[in-house]
Amino acid sequence: MPCGKKQAAHQCVCVIGSSPYTTTGSGATSDSRIKKQTCRSGLTSLPLLFTYRTSGGAYILMTAHTLVTGATGFVGSAVARTLLERGHSLRLMVREGSDRRNIADIPADLVDGDLSRPETFARAVEGCRYVFHVAADYRLWVPDPAPMMTANVEGTRQLMLAAKAAGVEKIVYCSSVAALGLIGDGSIADENTPVQEHAVIGIYKRSKYRAEQEVLQLVRDQGLPAVIVNPSTPVGPRDIKPTPTGQMILDCAAGRMPAYVDTGVNIVHVDDVTEGHALALERGTVGEKYILGGENYLLGDLFAMVSEIAHVPPPKIRLPQEVIWPVAIVSEWLSRSFGINPRVTREMLAMSRKKMFFSSDKAKRELGYNPRPARKAVEDAITWFRNNGMLK
Repeated sequence: MPCGKKQAAHQCVCVIGSSPYTTTGSGATSDSRIKKQTCRSGLTSLPLLFTYRTSGGAYILMTAHTLVTGATGFVGSAVARTLLERGHSLRLMVREGSDRRNIADIPADLVDGDLSRPETFARAVEGCRYVFHVAADYRLWVPDPAPMMTANVEGTRQLMLAAKAAGVEKIVYCSSVAALGLIGDGSIADENTPVQEHAVIGIYKRSKYRAEQEVLQLVRDQGLPAVIVNPSTPVGPRDIKPTPTGQMILDCAAGRMPAYVDTGVNIVHVDDVTEGHALALERGTVGEKYILGGENYLLGDLFAMVSEIAHVPPPKIRLPQEVIWPVAIVSEWLSRSFGINPRVTREMLAMSRKKMFFSSDKAKRELGYNPRPARKAVEDAITWFRNNGMLK
C-alpha cells in the first residue's frame, strides 16, 4: 500500500472503509470510475472501499458512496459541495425534471429518486456508507397539505428504513428549527425547549416536526444510526429558485418592499449549515439534535442591513398584523383560484407572532461549529443575485 504509515515531515492518513477527512478527491465518482484520494504527502491512496452483500448472498467489494437527497436544492447542493471537498464519493438523489444547475459542476453518481416514490429509495441507498437526507417539500403555504405531509413525513420514514436495511453506517437528517419549540417572550430557544405539535404553526413546520419525531422513534426503537441537524434560516449564494427567505432578501435589495410585519429570525450562511452537516457526521452523537444557526435579528434590522448592503432605502413602514390579515385572505384566494404564489398568508402572519430566536451553543460545543457573521451571508447572497442577473 502506498500509505498507512507515518513519514518524516508528512502526515499520511489513508483509511479503507471510512471517510478520508485528511485527504482530497480527484472528482471521479461513478462505480466505473473509482475515485482516488491524495494524501497530504502527495501520494495516491486506494479508493474508499467496503464489502457489500448482494441480494443473492454474494459479497463484493464496492466503492463506498455518500448519498445526498435533495441535492439540486439550495442546501442540498451546498452539502454536496462540502462533502466533495472532504473527499466523499457522492451519489446524488434527484427528482426527474428538477433544475440541476447547482450540481452541474459536481462529479457524482446521479440516481432518480423522489420522496413521494418510496420504491426509488432502495436503489438510491444501495452501496452507500453514509446518507445525508436533505430533501423536503419546502413551501410556506400549499392549497392541499396532503402531498407535502406524505413526502416530508412518510417519505422520510421510508428512506430511513431503506437506509437501515442497506446497512448504512450513519445518517445525518436535515430537520429544521421549524420542528423546535419557541419561547413566547422572544427569548432564545434551543434543542431542549419544549414543543408540542399543536403549537407548531404552518403545514411545512408541522411536516418537519412529524418527520423529526419519526426519525427519533426509529432511533429509539430500531437503532437507526441517525444524527439530526436543525438549520435556522440559510442565506447565501446559489439560491436559484429562490427560497422564501432568499426572495424576501431579493425583494428588499431591489427596493420592492415598502412595508413589513416585524418578527425575529436567525440568519446563517448556507455554507456554515453545510459545514455543520459534515461535522455532525464526523462528531455528532446518534439520536441527538444540533441547531445550525447564526445570528438572531429582528426583521426590521435585517431589512435595514440588506438595504445598506444593496444601497437602497430601507422599508420604513412597520404594519400591524390586523392591517395585513385581509390582504392575506385575498392572497390565499388568488392562489387557489389562479395558481399564483401568495406573498402573505394567515399562517405566515400567525408564525410571525413568535420570534424565531435560537442558540447554536450545543453545536459549537460538541461539533466545533463556528458560523460566520450573518452580514457575510447577506452580502454573498446579494452578490450572487447580482452576478446571476436576478438583481440589478
